Amino acid sequence: MSQKTRRIPKSTRFEDALKELETIVESLESGEPSLELSLEQFERGVSLSRFCQQSLSEAEQKVKILLDEDDAGDDDALTDFDASAQN
Repeated sequence: MSQKTRRIPKSTRFEDALKELETIVESLESGEPSLELSLEQFERGVSLSRFCQQSLSEAEQKVKILLDEDDAGDDDALTDFDASAQN
């Protein structure tokens, strides 16, 4: 399998990669592909799996950042409100 086939473009959507991975798994589980094709599909599947894992990790990081920003923002809002209520 060529390097080009293994590399998943950054523009690939997570959902598309996951669907392709599911198709590969179904094909491999059927036992129909030849050994050579099975190895190619397996290699592609590993690449897709890594891509999906990376995408999930990046999404998790973004959620953590957003939650941390929201937590920090809530404290400021309460402080501001409390200060203005005392005046």
